[in-house]
Amino acid sequence: MNDLAPLVDDAKADFAKAATPAELENAKARYLGKSGRVTEQLKALGALPVDEKKARGALINAAKQQVEALLQARRDALGQAELEAQLKSESLDITLPGRQRGIGGLHPVTRTIERIEAIFGSMGFDVADGPEIETDWYNFTALNSPENHPARSMQDTFYVDLKDAEGRWLNLRTHTSPMQVRYARSHAKKHAGKEHMPEIRVIAPGRTYRVDSDATHSPMFHQCEGLWIGENVSFKDLKVVFTDFCRRFFETDELTLRFRPSFFPFTEPSAEIDIAFSSGPLKGQWLEVAGSGQVHPNVVRNFGLDPERHIGFAFGMGPDRLTMLRYGVNDLRLFFENDLRFLSQFN
Repeated sequence: MNDLAPLVDDAKADFAKAATPAELENAKARYLGKSGRVTEQLKALGALPVDEKKARGALINAAKQQVEALLQARRDALGQAELEAQLKSESLDITLPGRQRGIGGLHPVTRTIERIEAIFGSMGFDVADGPEIETDWYNFTALNSPENHPARSMQDTFYVDLKDAEGRWLNLRTHTSPMQVRYARSHAKKHAGKEHMPEIRVIAPGRTYRVDSDATHSPMFHQCEGLWIGENVSFKDLKVVFTDFCRRFFETDELTLRFRPSFFPFTEPSAEIDIAFSSGPLKGQWLEVAGSGQVHPNVVRNFGLDPERHIGFAFGMGPDRLTMLRYGVNDLRLFFENDLRFLSQFN
């Protein structure tokens, strides 16, 4: 007669009474825990003679396997019941319409940059690209702002924990002019030794960084610089090109441009460019949109060109500001807050 059968029956009854996984684990402890009934049987084997220990051990192990099987069966039953209850409470009404994914669109500043590229592309300008982490030479020195030059204070920037070959800290570019330098040097090298070098016409749009933040400034902002270098490129060409650009960008001839004398270390003479609309909410207001000027001879030399032979102009404008004017946005920070209520208006 197997005297362990009542133990198995008791375990089966206790497991069946357990209504939750926690109650089932408590019942398990009464049989398979450190002081459980099955465990006590196994501990008692040590006091039996050797010839009885083997037979008794086989019976106890068989009982233990039965208890474990009953325990697992009850676990599965509780798990299935829990799943069915969850499915019942979370049932889906398949008659409801499905949730559609919204269709994305271009950011308003991206739209502006693409528009700028298209307009200048139609005038024969290439689009240059370059690194956002720049060397001191490309970002400052090549643009006629040597070390300790006071003009550098106009462009407070962020430095990174890396140095160039000369031991100077690298920085996040403060403007996209370094891309003009890289493009012009590559162009000059490509056509070195030729009697006539093709003109350089290029724009350089991209992200730039300065320590500045308010309603009209951001630590990260966009800039688009332009460069036209040839053997007979004058300030008059600058006026014609930029006037045509503004009228095509804003889709109106009812605007006037004004060139105000200014200072930039990389151009001489230099001018701020203002525009005034003849109609609309901004009628009669002068609004600064760009800086410009004839490229300084020192910068032309850093392009790898002869300033006695090559001359031209450069300009720099902010696509963010142009976007604000085009769409009537009064706070630059709205472009970078990722608020879909604002961004969806442009798509």
